Amino acid sequence: MADHKSTSSFNARDLLVPYKPPEWAAELQSVPKYKVHLGNDDTPIHRWYLPNIPDDFEVYIKREDMTGAELSGNKVKKLEFILADVVDRGYTTVITAGSIVSNHCRCTALACRRLGLQAHLIVRSPTSNPDEVPCTGNTLLYRMAGAKVYLAPHKADIYTELLPRIQQLADKLKKDKKVDAYPIDMGGSTSIGVFGCIEGFRELMDQGLFDKYSDIAVGVGSAGNVAGLAIGNYLTGSKVRIHGFCVAHDGPHLIYEVNRLLEELGLRKSTQSPSAGPVNAQDIIYIVEDARGLGFTVSEQKELEFLYNVTESTGIVLDATYAGKAAFSLVQQLQENPGRFQGNKILFMHTGGIFGLFDGRMDSVIKQNTTKNIHNWMELSDDVPFQVQ
Repeated sequence: MADHKSTSSFNARDLLVPYKPPEWAAELQSVPKYKVHLGNDDTPIHRWYLPNIPDDFEVYIKREDMTGAELSGNKVKKLEFILADVVDRGYTTVITAGSIVSNHCRCTALACRRLGLQAHLIVRSPTSNPDEVPCTGNTLLYRMAGAKVYLAPHKADIYTELLPRIQQLADKLKKDKKVDAYPIDMGGSTSIGVFGCIEGFRELMDQGLFDKYSDIAVGVGSAGNVAGLAIGNYLTGSKVRIHGFCVAHDGPHLIYEVNRLLEELGLRKSTQSPSAGPVNAQDIIYIVEDARGLGFTVSEQKELEFLYNVTESTGIVLDATYAGKAAFSLVQQLQENPGRFQGNKILFMHTGGIFGLFDGRMDSVIKQNTTKNIHNWMELSDDVPFQVQ
């Protein structure tokens, strides 16, 4: 597919905006030079009347699902910095990896097309047959964006299989196509990308975080989002408690990834740390390990019922892979372990992912619960009266 912007006067460099970090983050290493505006800022916060939470708790929701339509979710915040670096350094091609239903892969592919870049995606897939790759949900969108997709084993390990594949593909593109490709870690959780999440914390501050909320609850996949929030919380001296709900990996993985980012930002080196001093992931994040249920991208019937009940009762739509699992686990924790929260005003981070609902997992639940609401229309007559249900 030809690049639709290659023959126009479009120049992605014109979209680069010089970046100035918050004063409290200015001493960090790897501060980006630029960002590029891709998503909507200042997403709203409002009260969320989740069903079945204890009466003495109040839950609020940060609507990061409203960062954009096709770019819905928190991933776009990271890409605003990562892709700015890509453009600034003159790359035209990026490589990243994720699951076949990855929000990050969807967002990367679409954002790349906005900037005239080509995305190569290595995705963990249950099939090795290209003809069997679905055209649903996130997969539909990154395929529509013209991404080059490479299928990896469904259970491929991040460190021993996916990351080496990224490098292997980069080497092959260099050899065969004379193309230098910019590698992006899974989820965009890089030392540059995390500044998108640090900016997310600054946005929360502007929305009254310190005065209004006692705890933040957020689902954790690649760990960049929770890392950025926790770093902002730490550097500002905030007393808000950050709870990371592991929806993709276990606690040790979260700790490893956050500590890696802290190391790259200089926060674990006492001789190079900002004035706040060195810190470890365990010091700044309260981990909830059991949010995965049966596993990443695998849903239990009770989780799917929960998603339906939340939308039916509150009008908020959650996906089954990320935000849905985190919210389901949050309700469990509020019911069974309320003492883990330091206060009673909980801010839940809706990380987007709505397109994941369109992969068929919800079909049986929706039919079971809503078929009774669907009626044949009959012409009104004296013989066959029409009754509204």
